[in-house]
Amino acid sequence: MQLNKEDGGNRRFILVEMEFEICRSITTERLRRVIEGYTWQDQRGNAQREFGLGGGFSYHEIGETLLDEQHQIREEITFSDLARYIFFTETKQPLPQSSNGQTPFLGSANGVGVYLLHDGILGSGANVLTRSVLNTLPRHDGSKVIYGEGCLLSPAWLKREGITFRQIPYDVRLV
Repeated sequence: MQLNKEDGGNRRFILVEMEFEICRSITTERLRRVIEGYTWQDQRGNAQREFGLGGGFSYHEIGETLLDEQHQIREEITFSDLARYIFFTETKQPLPQSSNGQTPFLGSANGVGVYLLHDGILGSGANVLTRSVLNTLPRHDGSKVIYGEGCLLSPAWLKREGITFRQIPYDVRLV
């Protein structure tokens, strides 16, 4: 904040506090004083004024972790939650608005189609990539990244077809 004031910069930062009460009562007050400025009395009792650095802040709460203690996807994680997470970690872009959570095709970025076989999106047992499952997937011309619980296709066949398979939950990147 001091450097922003000095050079007119627009630096941003994130503060993390695990204890809600400390966040609301201590961290908030400290940030408010730095932003707005504050007064205090020196050892002689003279009022001193520290001018604020300006800026602002907002709170954001982090949700539950994606994986449980056994490194499995938590039961309460919905298909839509996992889809948003996977698409973002795979593409560094938000899930497209057109993705409605009713299809395993999440969208494409930079010519790569991203698919998610999870939570019975194609029906019972269709979370494993097979040729028959692949034939039911919405079409995408270009390379594909497919997340699923398993794959019965050979690495050579996947490579020839331009498919990268990532196994859930082991290949889900945790950021």
